[in-house]
Amino acid sequence: MDDDMELLGSGVDPIAEQFETYEYEEYLDKQITAADIFYLEDVSLARQLVELGHCYNSRYHGNGEVIRREEFAQRKQAAEELQLARLNTKAKRLASAGKKFDGYPILQALQQREESVRNGKLTTIIFIRDTNAKGQEISGYIDYGHRLKAEQMEAVFERKKRLLPRSTDLSFYNWDSQVSTSNATANFQVTCSSATKHKHLD
Repeated sequence: MDDDMELLGSGVDPIAEQFETYEYEEYLDKQITAADIFYLEDVSLARQLVELGHCYNSRYHGNGEVIRREEFAQRKQAAEELQLARLNTKAKRLASAGKKFDGYPILQALQQREESVRNGKLTTIIFIRDTNAKGQEISGYIDYGHRLKAEQMEAVFERKKRLLPRSTDLSFYNWDSQVSTSNATANFQVTCSSATKHKHLD
C-alpha cells in the first residue's frame, strides 16, 4: 500500500475518516481549485481531470495522488465499519446497556452510574446487607468501580445473580461466623473499620 493508505495507531484511515460522509464526486470537488474552474469553466471536466491525476489541491493531497473511485469506495466502507465497531465496542463495554429495570430501583441507579464510573468521572460505594448461599447474614461496602473491573456484571444486570459483598471488597462482615475483612482499592482506602477515604481527595 501507499504511505497515505497506512492506518494510524488508533486504527483510523485519516483520509477515509475525513471523507467518510462524502460521495466520490464531493471528494473530487475538494481537489478542484478556483483556478481550475476559472480556466476550465466546467466542473465535470475538472472532476475528470482530477480523477485522471492531472490536477489536484495540495491542501488535501500534498503528494499529488488522487484516490480512484473503487479505492475511495473501499476506504469509505472501511471507515464506516470502523465507526460501527467503535459503537458496538462501547455498547458491549457497558454491562447494563440495553436493559430495562422498571421496578428495580437499585439496578436502575447502578445503570445510570455505570458509564461515569467506568470512565473515572464518578466513584460510588454500595452498602449491602443480605444473606449468602448458605443463609448466613453478610454485609459490606463495595467500590462499584472496582467491582466493574473485577467481575463480569452482565449476570447481575440480567437478574441472574445477586450483587453481594465479598471478602475482597472495601469491607466485608459475616454476622454468623464473625469473619471481617477490609481492603483498599484503586479509588478508596479504609481508614478504620467503619470509614473509607477517597484516595484522590487528600
